[in-house]
Amino acid sequence: MSRDSNPSCPLLQQFTQDLKIAGLSERTQASYCRVLRKFTEACKKRPDQATEEDVRKYFIQIVDQRRLSASTINVIYQGMKKFYSITCPRDWKVLKLARIQPEQKLPVVLSVGEVHTLLKLIEKPAMRCFFSTVYSLGLRLQEGLFLQPSDIDSKRMLVHIHRGKGAKDRLIPLPESTLEQLRAYWATHRNPTWLFPAEGRNHQQSATAIKPMSESSVQDVIKAVLEQLNWGNRGVSTHTLRHCYATHLLEAGVSLKLIQKYLGHRHLTSTMVYLHVTTVGEEMAVRKINTIMKRSAVS
Repeated sequence: MSRDSNPSCPLLQQFTQDLKIAGLSERTQASYCRVLRKFTEACKKRPDQATEEDVRKYFIQIVDQRRLSASTINVIYQGMKKFYSITCPRDWKVLKLARIQPEQKLPVVLSVGEVHTLLKLIEKPAMRCFFSTVYSLGLRLQEGLFLQPSDIDSKRMLVHIHRGKGAKDRLIPLPESTLEQLRAYWATHRNPTWLFPAEGRNHQQSATAIKPMSESSVQDVIKAVLEQLNWGNRGVSTHTLRHCYATHLLEAGVSLKLIQKYLGHRHLTSTMVYLHVTTVGEEMAVRKINTIMKRSAVS
């Protein structure tokens, strides 16, 4: 293995810096650098020395494997395109050809009762407060982790989400129960920067932590609870709570336009997917269909 395939090699460092300058999130930077490392390992060449044929063979290989999801293949395509457009510019036809039709999967949604069952099984106060907040505000995982006390506007009962996906800010209604829960939990650590600070190895460093709690610690908790409930095969994750928030609001009569606003979706079509995971209102539609078809059969 060439030393240049190491993640610390200058080329990868330059790619990371270019992605940062381009305004991509840290998670996207890490994903695209991972793509480049795997390509380098498969190609056994420095990526700046690879040919168009090398890239073509690699793309064919990952498609022929038939075990990668469409979204994973899309990340590979986008990562490669980014590298060969900003860090090591190449005018290759194969990069323009690389496209994949995204999978149109419906989101997994739990009932209100199931969400409450899940939350009750989370014993650690910090984690129970975190997951309750993610659900009651419809947050993405990173948005929840990086919440700060200054984001909470208790006078207007709003939460200000800064730098959401696409670098978009938004305001979300703050339920009274969530405010009470956040106040009670924050009082246990009073960290001036983070609502959910890292605890440290001795679980006593919350007050002075300079970082929020880790994503891995959150994922470990949700995984353990899902195993306890025997829901491991249902496809539930932390992000499922965001889908539940949107679906439960829709079922309660909140308009799609408002749900779009609260979720921070750029396009209404992204929000409309929740129309496909709820049956509210369908009972009346079924009755009307039966009436129409009965008349048709009589005539």
